[in-house]
Amino acid sequence: MKRFALLFIGLLFIGGLVFGQEAQTEKKPNTAVTLGFLQGGGSLVGVDFEHLVSDRISLQVGVGIIGLGAAINYHLKPSISSSMISLLYWHQGIGNTFTQSLLGPSFVFRAKKLFTASLGLGFALAQGPAWPKDKIDQPPVMLTYSIGIYLPVK
Repeated sequence: MKRFALLFIGLLFIGGLVFGQEAQTEKKPNTAVTLGFLQGGGSLVGVDFEHLVSDRISLQVGVGIIGLGAAINYHLKPSISSSMISLLYWHQGIGNTFTQSLLGPSFVFRAKKLFTASLGLGFALAQGPAWPKDKIDQPPVMLTYSIGIYLPVK
């Protein structure tokens, strides 16, 4: 009985040494919330929700005052906190306040913590009733940009 107890304790000790050497990896966040100016589809103030669907590809949707948007993103590093290249859709305004909708590429810079900003091009898809009357025609390509803070969510 004594031998069995010593053998059992020895096997537990050796098993603990062998399996205890495995790296304990912390689960990385795969979702982020971004708040800021011209977020949420180019809204005055908006929020975007982004979720990684693979190591580097994420899907994003957003809403704000007054607009909505969506994007598919390619992260430069396998992390939700990394900078990315984005193909975005902006729909600015709803109903009588609809101004325009755009589709185009954008580069989104993300600092290690909090700060984010984007710069890109938007190709005109539609012009709405709220398009300024003093503007003769909607330009075919426009500059898109935004600034805000992002918060990774576990």
